[in-house]
Amino acid sequence: MTILGSHMNARTISPTQSAARTSAQSPAWLWFGLILIAVSWPVSWLDLRPFSDHSFIPLWLGYILTVDGWLVRRSGTSPIARSGWKVIWLFLLSAPFWWLFEAINLRIDNWHYHRPQPYGDLAYVLWSSIAFSTVIPAVLTTAELVRSFGIRSPRWLPAWNPGRAGLIAIAAAAATSLALLLVFPEVLFPLTWLSLFFIFDPLGRLLGARTLSSYVAEGDWSPAINLALAGLICGWFWEMWNFYAMPKWTYAVPHADWLHVWEMPLLGYGGYVPFAFEVYAIYALAAYLLNRSALPEVELSNASN
Repeated sequence: MTILGSHMNARTISPTQSAARTSAQSPAWLWFGLILIAVSWPVSWLDLRPFSDHSFIPLWLGYILTVDGWLVRRSGTSPIARSGWKVIWLFLLSAPFWWLFEAINLRIDNWHYHRPQPYGDLAYVLWSSIAFSTVIPAVLTTAELVRSFGIRSPRWLPAWNPGRAGLIAIAAAAATSLALLLVFPEVLFPLTWLSLFFIFDPLGRLLGARTLSSYVAEGDWSPAINLALAGLICGWFWEMWNFYAMPKWTYAVPHADWLHVWEMPLLGYGGYVPFAFEVYAIYALAAYLLNRSALPEVELSNASN
């Protein structure tokens, strides 16, 4: 069995139904992911150069493979199990997505990178892009793992559908907020983690993509809950593995730079929730524009379980 070569027809198998028949099976990529973590984590924290200079990439690849493999054990399905090598498109989508935030950070200056050695511009863009490519696969695979625990949409959360005019108004307001953020970064910097979601999600919905707002319009909040928890889980691992690493990042957040958990101010963890929503918004829009022919399907709803 190759690491990414196993395919399963999971669309007709719910996580609950298939867990019993697959609980004893561990895909090869689960063990490969665990090995990557076991090697890369100490290399990173012990600053074993030159290997530690690039440990972020195998560490997060190990995380993605481990979570995906665990998901197969729990539910019999996962992005890799369903789509094989097509998951690479998630990595390719991820890098330009995160570069959007790097562009915004040129103005808000909320995080800074520390490197063990100087890099030329081309090398910096190359290594950074490879590292950034792990963001979307990590969040979406973690969200599916959270889904496998069967969290349902709370009954007290109603369906909400603003309609076409409402979606256009939300997207316009978000675009305005992004523009204002760039003008008043010291005051409006939190909008970094909201504005892109409220631009991409309504745009995708208007085009016909399966967005978070389309689930919410049906009264199904479980994808939002699963993504929110996935954002917090990934955020914890990002910050924990970053703390003793080199290269690493630190923060300079106006008005909230206190009570740090690892390098991140405590209030900053709240940004990982809308960030996960932004991840799915760009994924849903890209999946629609590509007619779902390239990107693997991501299953986030517990409505039918």
